[in-house]
Amino acid sequence: MDLLQREREAILNNDYVENFDFAEVEEFIKNASKDLFISHHFKTKNKLLVQPRGGFPTYEKVFKLYQEFKDTGVDVLPLTIDSNTRLNDYATSQKMLRLSEESDMDMLNGYPLVNHGYRTTRKMMTHYNTPISLRHGTPDARLLVEIALASGIFEIEGGPITYLLPYSKNFPLDKAFLYWKYVEKVCAKYSTLNEPINRESFGPLSATLQLPSIVIVIQLLEMLLSLEEGVKSFSVSFSQTGTLLQDIVMSNVIKKQAKKYAKEFGFEDATINLVYHQWMGAFPRDKSHADSLITMGAVIAKLVGADKIITKTRAEAYGIPTKEENGDAVSKVQYTLQILQGLPNITDKEEEENLTLQVDEIMQAVFNDPADTLWRKVFNSIKNGIIDIPFSPHIINNNKVITVRDKDGHIRVYDKGNLPLSKRSFEFDKNKIALSKEKNTLVNKIITDIGIMQ
Repeated sequence: MDLLQREREAILNNDYVENFDFAEVEEFIKNASKDLFISHHFKTKNKLLVQPRGGFPTYEKVFKLYQEFKDTGVDVLPLTIDSNTRLNDYATSQKMLRLSEESDMDMLNGYPLVNHGYRTTRKMMTHYNTPISLRHGTPDARLLVEIALASGIFEIEGGPITYLLPYSKNFPLDKAFLYWKYVEKVCAKYSTLNEPINRESFGPLSATLQLPSIVIVIQLLEMLLSLEEGVKSFSVSFSQTGTLLQDIVMSNVIKKQAKKYAKEFGFEDATINLVYHQWMGAFPRDKSHADSLITMGAVIAKLVGADKIITKTRAEAYGIPTKEENGDAVSKVQYTLQILQGLPNITDKEEEENLTLQVDEIMQAVFNDPADTLWRKVFNSIKNGIIDIPFSPHIINNNKVITVRDKDGHIRVYDKGNLPLSKRSFEFDKNKIALSKEKNTLVNKIITDIGIMQ
């Protein structure tokens, strides 16, 4: 028995897992319908795939949610996991699931997959025979991902950086890298049986004034960490920045850089896809404005050549959307995409060159770290502020980088902290910012920029 298998058996020897059958799961994945694999849809469907968000604690409510989505023409179904499961607190998830089932009130903010179990969940997944994406935010997703794959969920979102620094305060980052290495190995192992399991990084990060170069660097690094473990299908992603041109520039750079670094590291056989998240910041309370923002997000996703768009709803400013509100958003986005034909190619060569330069400068600084493995180089780079996510709650994140918007709404670096940006690439951004150096002015500017869509 190899080391990975021994580790898997230890992980699945859990009080909340009932008789995990490795041979049966392997046989299921080997014979699973190709329609369950988003990697297959990326290859065969000549359209931008539409995926909403959404999740409830009980099997029955998720089943009805999926029916609503299917009726509105969804391409990819989501499975959002509850917060207790994200923290590996399966005992509380179990208790709250029972209360949800007994009272018909949602006592969890998502689906407790581990507690439902893969045999039960698989019935729903195979019934709808549509690719499902696991959305969770878990630093230690080893058990969760095992149950997800056994259930027929063949796209796994997240990574050791994107599912830790924006979500957690003090979960150890080195452990997250090792736990996600396990996830990559299991996904790679199952990918040899049928269509590839797709891994997807979480580009929005903390969803607040994220510097484009940092977003892209983190996407590229999680991609490389995944591909080096044998994953063959990976999706890089980013979210709507607030300006059309910056989104287009980001998409051009991330696609070119992903291809470049995959080739440089010997992973040319992997398929890299692009995912676009509609606006992840504070949403307008006016529902007609929210509808306009959602429609604009669909237009931009088409312009940037995304392979998948993840939608939002007009209810984002008020709370958790109903299944009807989620379905309505999917229908609107699908309609918008259908009528968009013959869109022009747009870019700004100067912006694209500078963003590429910033990305390469940070990537080279990461690679120049003396550590002996890529994950340790990345770990050290985060600890040293070479990678720094604005508004991250995690104690290891330096939080020295300050970003603001310029007069055109583009996100610029105001204070680079320890980012290894050259004078040329930093001043390109800094010179476009018209801002008094008074501290209260900067704070007011940041607050205004955060609420740009409200």
